[in-house]
Parts: sequence; C-alpha cells; structure tokens
Amino acid sequence: MEFSAKIFEEGLKFRPHEIKAYLDEYIIGQDEAKKVLSVAIYNHYKKIFVNRQEANLEIDRVLDKSNILLAGSTGCGKTLIVKTIAKMLGVPCYIGNATSITESGYVGDDVESLLVGLLRECDYDIEMAEMGIVFIDEIDKIAKKGANVSITRDVSGEGVQQALLKMVEGNVVGVPPQGGRKHPEQPLLYIDTTNILFIASGAFPGIEDIIRKRLGGTKIGFNVDNNRIDKDDELIRYSTPQDFKTFGLIPEFIGRFPVLTHVNELTVDDLTRILTEPKNCLVEQYTELFKMDGCKLTFCKDALEEIAKYANELKVGARGLRNIMETIMMDFMFDIPKQGKKTLKITKDIVLNKINEKCRYKLIA
Repeated sequence: MEFSAKIFEEGLKFRPHEIKAYLDEYIIGQDEAKKVLSVAIYNHYKKIFVNRQEANLEIDRVLDKSNILLAGSTGCGKTLIVKTIAKMLGVPCYIGNATSITESGYVGDDVESLLVGLLRECDYDIEMAEMGIVFIDEIDKIAKKGANVSITRDVSGEGVQQALLKMVEGNVVGVPPQGGRKHPEQPLLYIDTTNILFIASGAFPGIEDIIRKRLGGTKIGFNVDNNRIDKDDELIRYSTPQDFKTFGLIPEFIGRFPVLTHVNELTVDDLTRILTEPKNCLVEQYTELFKMDGCKLTFCKDALEEIAKYANELKVGARGLRNIMETIMMDFMFDIPKQGKKTLKITKDIVLNKINEKCRYKLIA
C-alpha cells in the first residue's frame, strides 16, 4: 500500500471539522469520540509540522505529543474510527492487540512487535512508519493483577505496561525486521517513535463500578452535574485518570496517554442505521452481490430492526451484524444463482425464522 502523508501536503490540509465530517460518512453516532479524536490527531500532526519547521530554523522548542486512551465496549466503533482517520490522512496504521504482548523473557511477543506490524503496513518504509499510528486494543487486559476482580488474565500485566513506556513516550527503538524475539546476532532496524501516535483502547469491564463509587452513587438512577444517570454505560463519560489507575493501569502508563475519551454503547436505532446509512454499509454490499446475479434485493424496515434487536440482545455490537446477516442470507445466496430469481424481499418474518432456525444456536453457542 502506498502512503502519501496527505496531511503535510500544502501544510496542514485537514482541519478537525473536516476529519469529523469524513468520519460521519462511515460511522454512525459516537459524536464525542469522533470530535475528540479529530482534534487530537489534528493536533498531533500539527505538532510534527511545527517541530520540523522550527528544527529547520534552529528554534529550541519541541511540542510533546499526546497519545490517546479510548474506552468503550467491543463492537462500538473504536477500531473503525482510527482506521478511517488513518485512511483519510494517508498515514500507515497498525492494529495490535495487548493480549499477545508479554514481558521480555515470557512466551509471546515483545512490545517491539507493534512497530514491526507498523513497518509491514508501509512496506518497511521507516520514514512513513515514523509518522504512523499504532492502535493497541484490549489494553485493559494488561491491567495489574488483583487491581480489579474482573481481570482474569495475567501475563505480567504491570511488566508489559512498563515495557511500553519507553516506546509510547518517544525513543529510538531497535526492532527485529521479521518480528519474533530479539537475539544478539540478529540485525535490527531502528525506529524513532517520537512522532508515532499511540492509541490504547479497551472495554474496561467493571470500571463503571469504580466511577459510580467515586461519584457517590450506589446504583443507577442518580445525578451527576445535574445530569441523571440511568444506565451503567452512561457512567464512562465521567471517567478520570484516577479511575483507570484504580482499574489497574499504572500511573506512568496513564500519564503517557493524556487524551482520554470513550465510545457509547450502540442502541437498536444505531445498529439499524449502521445497516443502511454509512458508505459501503452491509445492505448496500448485499444488494450489490445479488445484483451481480441479476436479482434485485430489498429489505423491509422492520426486518432490519429485528436484525439490530438481535445484535443488541447478543451484545455483539456493530461487528456482529455481519455474522447475523451472513447467516440469514446464506441460503438465498446459495439458491438465487441456480433459480435465476429476479427479486427478493427480506421481511421481518424471514429474519425471525432464520434467527430461530440458525442464529440463536450458532451465535450463542
């Protein structure tokens, strides 16, 4: 894939409102997260631009970067927001997972594997990699053991957090070009991470209880800043660095991620809109697939609502919509090319029958 670093063409080409407008074309809801990320990423590349200009003018001032901590449930759009911004700006973006990283000396990947992944995204162009984005998902899984009863996995979580500090802060890091563990005889590539933006993301299950306790509420249905809190997922917007420290992230790690934001739980209405409104939405994709076989595919509104309700029931978020759609449409995709049928309307009854016949066992099991 070729990257052009569009954000540096003619200075800083994309402003926060333009980044958010682009995100709105692909992502339903999550306005607060889209706004915060648009500003943070714009500021990040603005700082790079200014730092380079002032370095050329020998001005002794460096603007520090602000990495991002993004909280929210699985399937609510965290990864998609970041990938979409990276695509717009023309910078490489690597999506990594904290659960595969272990402290040096343990079975698993070194933290440097994140940089190897970024290098692979831009065909080992070190200059491009040094302006890229590294998205570390499931960062909540490396919280300190015992900090929260919901944490069931421990691969020296605090040790991994400590190992990440140097990288995310900005240093020259040696990485094995083909991945794997370092060893003395292996040649290394050296990457300056000063201008790499790190975004750490996680669901942080149980953090609502921490926030509620700090706010003085004992259950849902209490007021914060004159706003009534009626659902647990509404509490995440009141999260502070202290809450993540209580959860199990070490203070030094939290300090490297000064921009804090969140995504909200998706509602049935959000999920219904996701099926039909974004560019390259699922309904559009399936319509095109059937069109290739000479069949006009349509969906009744209440059929789409049932699909959304079922995804909401399973708590699988937007990511689970494709699984449900694929299962519902499979028999039709098998039969239509053989039958030569010219039209197909997916009704509420069809969706309910398919869910009862196939989805409930397949997806819950």
